Amino acid sequence: MDINKQIIIEKRINKVGENLKKNNMEFYFAKSKEEVPEIVKSLIKKGDVITHGGSVSMAECGIRELISSPDYKYLDRSKAQTPEEIKEIYRSAFSADVYISSTNAITEDGVLYNVDGNSNRIAAIAFGPDSVIIIAGYNKIVSDLKEAELRVKTEAAPPNCVRLDCPTYCKETGNCISLSKPDHQMSDGCSGDGRICCNYLISAQQRHKGRIKVIIVAEELGY
Repeated sequence: MDINKQIIIEKRINKVGENLKKNNMEFYFAKSKEEVPEIVKSLIKKGDVITHGGSVSMAECGIRELISSPDYKYLDRSKAQTPEEIKEIYRSAFSADVYISSTNAITEDGVLYNVDGNSNRIAAIAFGPDSVIIIAGYNKIVSDLKEAELRVKTEAAPPNCVRLDCPTYCKETGNCISLSKPDHQMSDGCSGDGRICCNYLISAQQRHKGRIKVIIVAEELGY
């Protein structure tokens, strides 16, 4: 990446980081995705029960390889054989020591914005695990919640529906159907069975200081 562009990206990341800290979240900066595993390792300890959401960003950083170590008790939903076993792992996340996820967007004033279908991810971010680690590329930074909403409808939901093979309007067209309405609301969307934008979570100032840790990477990651 051009060094001048890199400098500006890092300035923006650090500004967001200061606002995350004002909102009682911890902030960590990573110049590249290769630095992320060491940061995550510093935030977990031997014997921790760890699980995660379906995060592309986490996979791109090699975190599954880290937490698959026998040093940790990894609740790996990819090894579940039945829908019941997957549901049990979802529920076990609430008593996990550590939950790892990405976020759909981070506003410049240090607020996390997430939209979910099954909602196991946003539920665990909001409550349950003692520690939540968020991994996000700088491409997740937006100016405000309105831009966060637009980002989900144009950049996050459509490729995720392709990845998950969900039969939705945005999978076929690349945009949320709600954007065709001039006065669309945040919760507007398709009415298909495959809809993944079902529940919404805005994480502003936290009561439990330091529970949420946010790692922002100076690279594009995930959707």
